[in-house]
Amino acid sequence: MEKSNNDETMNGEPFDVFLWANEIDEVKNNVSAELFLFNKNYTPFKIKYSDKLAGAVKAMFMQEAVSYIIKEADKGLDCREYEKADGEEKVIYRTTLAKVGRAETLIHLIEKEYKDIDYFSENEYDFKKMKGIMARFTYPGEDGMKAFYIAKILPASAALKGATSWEINGESFEPFSAEIALKMPDDNQVAIVDENIIVFNQAKFENLFQYDYKSQVIADAKAKELTEKYKLSLSEGLTLDGLLADKKPILKKVQAMDIAESMPQDKLLDYADEMQLELMTDDDGSIIIMDDKDLTMFVNLLNEDYYISPVNGKRYEIKSKKLLGEPDGEPPRG
Repeated sequence: MEKSNNDETMNGEPFDVFLWANEIDEVKNNVSAELFLFNKNYTPFKIKYSDKLAGAVKAMFMQEAVSYIIKEADKGLDCREYEKADGEEKVIYRTTLAKVGRAETLIHLIEKEYKDIDYFSENEYDFKKMKGIMARFTYPGEDGMKAFYIAKILPASAALKGATSWEINGESFEPFSAEIALKMPDDNQVAIVDENIIVFNQAKFENLFQYDYKSQVIADAKAKELTEKYKLSLSEGLTLDGLLADKKPILKKVQAMDIAESMPQDKLLDYADEMQLELMTDDDGSIIIMDDKDLTMFVNLLNEDYYISPVNGKRYEIKSKKLLGEPDGEPPRG
């Protein structure tokens, strides 16, 4: 196959998805597969599968994606940066793993904390809380074992509970013989190769990893403004831009703020004390943010959304504010 015009580099490292597909096609008989389920918190679970399904696992996850790339390359398939996605036909997209926090976390847990991952059991875990399924493929390369992943979202309709399902055997209904039956998605959705994410289906990729590029760009910019003005201390594993991107209402509120004109840190802490809110600080005075609740309180304070009624002395959180005009007969202030 001729090399496509997809030699652009991302983060300085070239990745040619067409070259990768051809490489996998050549070694497909030497590829081993392992399956993982992951829940809405992006916690992975190992899950075994029967030897009778080995061929199906390779076919539905690996071979379908690889074959699509190879066959469609000769029909004009292109690979472009996800950040420039515009819903074009005959296009797959790519981005870097580092940009998609949930995907990066999931891969890190599988690669670095494998021994601590539990096996999935319906008796212990609820299948309804599983968000997706991921196949990890490994094969021998020139520099040792190599790996790549294929991920798919699991819609709620994909599962059938044994207790409420019957099966047809010949001419009659019989009790369903399994706890759960799963209709495996057969479309191409997402591949993860080294530090690259290949996006076959934009909508399913964004749903699978709760990723919104435009919101993330805004969150990155606002997080930078906030950390330049305020001393913040986040719990290990949390990032301000990640928290903001996850909480769309808070991000929208921050987006409307003029951070440069917001109250300084000492006044914000005084305001929190006045409102009797537990805004914690560490020894050097940094505001501690342990979760999205702390972030919400911090942003609400910045937006002056707390109020003590002079009538009844009770505290209120203001859900929406409308600036009133000057009273009749009074000259404008300032």
